[in-house]
Amino acid sequence: MKVKSDRQNLFVLGWTVLIIVINSCNSQSQSTKENQIVHSQIDTTRLKYTKGVRSILEDSKGNIWFGSHNEGVCMLKNGRLHYFTTQNGLSDNQVRSIYEDKNGIIWFECGIGLSRYDGQKMTVYNERKYDSKNGWKLTDNDLWFKGDETAGYNKLEGGPGVYQYDGKNLYYRTFPIKPKLGEENAYSVSTPFVRSKNGTVWFGTYNALIGHDGKQFKIYTDDSLGLNGPPTESLHIRCIMEDSKGNLWIGNNSGGSPIGGIGVLKYDGKKFIHFTKQHQLRKEDTKGNSLDRVFSIGEDSLGNIWFGTVASGVWRYDGHTMKNFTQKDGLDGDFTWIIYKSKAGELWFGGGPNGVYRFNGKAFERKY
Repeated sequence: MKVKSDRQNLFVLGWTVLIIVINSCNSQSQSTKENQIVHSQIDTTRLKYTKGVRSILEDSKGNIWFGSHNEGVCMLKNGRLHYFTTQNGLSDNQVRSIYEDKNGIIWFECGIGLSRYDGQKMTVYNERKYDSKNGWKLTDNDLWFKGDETAGYNKLEGGPGVYQYDGKNLYYRTFPIKPKLGEENAYSVSTPFVRSKNGTVWFGTYNALIGHDGKQFKIYTDDSLGLNGPPTESLHIRCIMEDSKGNLWIGNNSGGSPIGGIGVLKYDGKKFIHFTKQHQLRKEDTKGNSLDRVFSIGEDSLGNIWFGTVASGVWRYDGHTMKNFTQKDGLDGDFTWIIYKSKAGELWFGGGPNGVYRFNGKAFERKY
């Protein structure tokens, strides 16, 4: 009887241990899966980023993505904020641009490399093709990304250019530019691409505006624009935007000069206008805030053009006059990285150090 009892006890003990192990493994597997995919936060009204919001996308599923300057990316989904970093599949914690392809995949152009989200997990995307660098062809669904380096280009890229994703493959395409010694970073793509109404794809690099219509290139540099002065009279492109009338707006930073830059240029397809100088908003022309360091440009549903600056708040142009908004008008910080138009037509202003704001008609209020 004792032997039978001992065997029964061992049998029960064995099953108990097995159940504990299985439950533990399932728990660990689920925990690991959650850690690989997402970190969540319930509060939907406040992003936790402290270094600035640099990119925004409202995707086809209704999720809203916020890319930070150096703290990863966040997805607002079903009332929850989900955070991703290099520990969760990002190639780098600086997220410069966010796009959605025709298959619903979300792409993240990071400071270094690319990542994408398929609806379940975030992964670094490493596939590249370098065998047709001059094979420039345009389709309506192409996505374009800067080179893999923070600035400049690597040995595989071989020169200034962009990556083109056609829905299947990622190809490197080189610009028809041969940089001089010391100009290796001059033609690095510094802005999200713009696909204009006439089919031209525009790229803003630090020292050139480059357009391609599927057949030929348009390249505008300091020389072709007559900007041959010091840094305050040179291109240093940080944003481009086409408005509803087909005008291309080009925002410039200072190019390293502590006293400002050229600000905003406007291109109507025929000629360039030095918009900042035209409105006497350069530092040497005004005693107040200037429009010489511009990192973001957007257009609202009324056709007003908005400019996000460094240290000079936000400006609104109604077609005739300029109006300046600063911290006294509800803005937090003095750096506006991005102006994004939501699907509902609302403009969102993301910057540093905290959050995303909207204009309520009178003042700015924090939205995220």
